[in-house]
Amino acid sequence: MSDLTAAAVVPPRTRSRGSSLLQAVLRHRLAMVGLVIIALMLAMAVFAPWLAPYSPYHQDLYAVLSPPSAKHWLGTDNLGRDLLSRIIYGARVSLFVGIVSTAISSVIGVAVGLVAGFLGGVVDSIIMRVTDAFLCFPPLIFILVMAAALGPGIYNIILSFAVFGWTGFARIMRGQVLLVRELSFIEASRSAGVSPFRLMWRHVLPNALTPIIVAASITVGTAILVAAGVSFLGVGVQPPTASWGGELRVGFTYVQSVPLFSIAPGLMISLAVVAFNFVGDGLRDALDPRLKGFL
Repeated sequence: MSDLTAAAVVPPRTRSRGSSLLQAVLRHRLAMVGLVIIALMLAMAVFAPWLAPYSPYHQDLYAVLSPPSAKHWLGTDNLGRDLLSRIIYGARVSLFVGIVSTAISSVIGVAVGLVAGFLGGVVDSIIMRVTDAFLCFPPLIFILVMAAALGPGIYNIILSFAVFGWTGFARIMRGQVLLVRELSFIEASRSAGVSPFRLMWRHVLPNALTPIIVAASITVGTAILVAAGVSFLGVGVQPPTASWGGELRVGFTYVQSVPLFSIAPGLMISLAVVAFNFVGDGLRDALDPRLKGFL
């Protein structure tokens, strides 16, 4: 292979893309706010045993539905458990469900979209018709039905979200692959005898991941919101496990007498969703070549 052909086979490199991306995200004010909130929530989840003043299961039957005080900063719930401790431990469940379900959905969706877009033809048509069939159902209804069929529990919520969530990633990935596979360096690689499998995974995939990164950051917030909604409806994480959706469900019953019981978990859910959306906006602006000139 000549030097000219070898140079044509190698995908175009960007100048220090990793450092440039980091600098661009750090310059994005909303993305910085989102990163700080996410970092605090992750720290809260990891160090929950040291941050929580009480065990999330400890009951004080003499202080049921008590208002905020020096002993219980956010008050107690209907069973006398410290609400602050429940909120801190609830971060573990919500972040775990959001991150893991998004990771599974993105891996499945990227693989499916990559194969569909690269092979095209009948394979592409069959895969996309299956994807369209999944998209005919409203997301929340589909996930609720799956969660109800599988039964309550953290892992069933993750599986329910992943069964539907891959469709969005597959459509995005397929669209990117259709663009990337026609670029000159892909044609040069194909002419140089690079195998289709290597061409697909080593050249097409890395150059089609940009919108997937953005979509994944936003999907984490969506997964947290969906998990909270499923738990609020009673088919998600079951008591006595602490979760933001579960606390919101119980607190809704006492919203008039103890409003903080439902406001606190609702605020945490909103902050998590907004934070991941802020990071997604920052990544979109940083990775969009029309805005930042990376490509």
